[in-house]
Amino acid sequence: MTIKIPADPKVKAELEELAVKAIRVLAAEAVEKARSGHPGLPMGCADIAFVLFTQLLKFNPRNPSWPDRDRFVLSAGHGSMLLYSMLHLSGYDLSMDDLKQFRQWGSKTPGHPEYGETPGIETTTGPLGQGFGNAVGMAIAERLLAARFNTPEQPIVDHHTYAICSDGDLMEGVSHEAASIAGHLKLGKIVFIYDDNGITIEGHTDLAFSENIARRFEAYGWHVLKVNGHDRRAVAAAIEAGRREVQKPTLIIAKTTIACGSPNKAGTHEAHGSPLGEEELALTRKNLGWDQPPFTVPDEVRALFKAAGEAGEAKNRKWSQVFDDYRGKYPDKAALWDRIHARKLPEGLASVLPAWKPEDKPIATRAASGKTINALAKAIPELIGGSADLAPSTNTLVEKEASIAAGNYGGRNFHFGIREHGMGSILNGLSLHGGIRPYGATFLIFSDYMRPAVRLAALMHQPVIYVFTHDSVFLGEDGPTHQPIEHIPSLRAIPNLRVIRPADANETAAAWLLALENTNGPTALVLTRQNLPILNGAGYGKGIERGGYVIDKESGGDPEVILIASGSEVAVALEAARILRERQVKPRVVNLPCWDLFASQPKEYRDAVLPPKATRRLAIEAAAPFGWERWVGAEGKVIGLERFGASAPLKALAEKFGFTGPQVAEAALKLLGK
Repeated sequence: MTIKIPADPKVKAELEELAVKAIRVLAAEAVEKARSGHPGLPMGCADIAFVLFTQLLKFNPRNPSWPDRDRFVLSAGHGSMLLYSMLHLSGYDLSMDDLKQFRQWGSKTPGHPEYGETPGIETTTGPLGQGFGNAVGMAIAERLLAARFNTPEQPIVDHHTYAICSDGDLMEGVSHEAASIAGHLKLGKIVFIYDDNGITIEGHTDLAFSENIARRFEAYGWHVLKVNGHDRRAVAAAIEAGRREVQKPTLIIAKTTIACGSPNKAGTHEAHGSPLGEEELALTRKNLGWDQPPFTVPDEVRALFKAAGEAGEAKNRKWSQVFDDYRGKYPDKAALWDRIHARKLPEGLASVLPAWKPEDKPIATRAASGKTINALAKAIPELIGGSADLAPSTNTLVEKEASIAAGNYGGRNFHFGIREHGMGSILNGLSLHGGIRPYGATFLIFSDYMRPAVRLAALMHQPVIYVFTHDSVFLGEDGPTHQPIEHIPSLRAIPNLRVIRPADANETAAAWLLALENTNGPTALVLTRQNLPILNGAGYGKGIERGGYVIDKESGGDPEVILIASGSEVAVALEAARILRERQVKPRVVNLPCWDLFASQPKEYRDAVLPPKATRRLAIEAAAPFGWERWVGAEGKVIGLERFGASAPLKALAEKFGFTGPQVAEAALKLLGK
């Protein structure tokens, strides 16, 4: 049945009000059925969401991955039923049965939005503030791609980034960092709506939150507007004003009532994180004049949303026609567009990697990484990144390329400032948007500052690359505040995060290629400050691609002891092996730069590297020993660090902590009972 949208303003307003009521009730019903969830935000933001999805957002429910769609992020992910309701009504592949399965095992409607689980979800939100930062990253990606691909007659990249954020998002520090960067870059195609309902889980926000949000964001360089969040005309006008502002990101402070429509729980913290309850839901339905059966949406409301979806389809078709013309005029650009959006790499990348010979001078793996970045950047224009104000130390600048700045989005070097947490969330947004292979760098010790974003990248299977330098106590005199101890094992504990700690310059170049080839999740490259010798037998095609390999093999018979190491300690293990041979011991040295890759190899390969019968094993790594028991077994030992470091020169630290070749050899002899 075809239903026409009424032309009469009064009738149309009545239909809009009916649609908003449908959103409120549908969200409350799903939360109630699950006996779990947050009904307050969906009910309070129903007017805002209605305006966005029926009047302003550019999207195509039949093609959720259309590259030039507007991005919408529900940063306040606890209000997920708002987004699920809008996607269902707008025609995405999300049925009413899916809504009824809210928060159930295997459903497409988990408790917080999860990227990859549900069509139309742009990012995984829930940890407050992360979605805010992701959306900033998406807006940056739009500007970067527009600078690279648009022509005056064919602006194939021209969309906005929208978000709904909450008090919690704006309290979290990550939103401060991301907002500061957005204002600095003058990202005029951002429109964020702050759901100012004055309520958090514990009660009213004035318990802990009293700053002037408008002035704060104005100080960041944002365009700030205030509206009544339940006045749909005012909301639409504010969003349009935000769209017209091209020099500043826009924050619309929308005053709303949490759980709007509930006679007894509206405006209270009781509606924030718990179902209304059967009795209150019945009273809410009565208060709203809603007499439809449960989980029912009137046909005329569905028609209203269907029309918005069809309008988006038409815009998608028009864009496709423009792109077909673009492809004919600019075949090289179009081919690059296709490749980067498919996340495919140019062929023959291994041939562009820098290479070092054993007779070359020792070089820090952070320096080798810098040379590798510059070699790869020439072949991979989508490789874009930067550092948290540490580029000279992390060696992450692309030479002869401009910095990304307001008014110059065609650069390659991103200056995140001293904002690791914001950097992490923005990197995720850059990756989620598509068309960018982002990397970000800082000292390994500060990976803790960005850990929530790293974890989410792993959860979302985003191929972000992290360059973590100054990887151990061997950075020296800066002392224990800057010397990572527990960080490597704690990163290894994150599922789907590939951690690679290369042993020399050639392995560093190979590690970069492995990181680029990994499109199923993020990669952390853990690199040294100190110079390392160039090792024989290390590098691409020598074993690092399998996560671990024998770098120095015993001669004849089985090994008496296996020395297992990563990173800078591989050279120490090799020195210890030479000493052991002088003592008539048959050692084997195994380089284990990436545990996950090694663990994924066939058992036959792993047993060939670490023979089960060779039970005398000694692991050497300048980090907390947690996890090494997996590789050394019950009869093995670990030379690691179970204390914080100290301020001293590198050589002194190595001797004090037992990381010299002779000390490792003595530990191996002790393990053998000799």
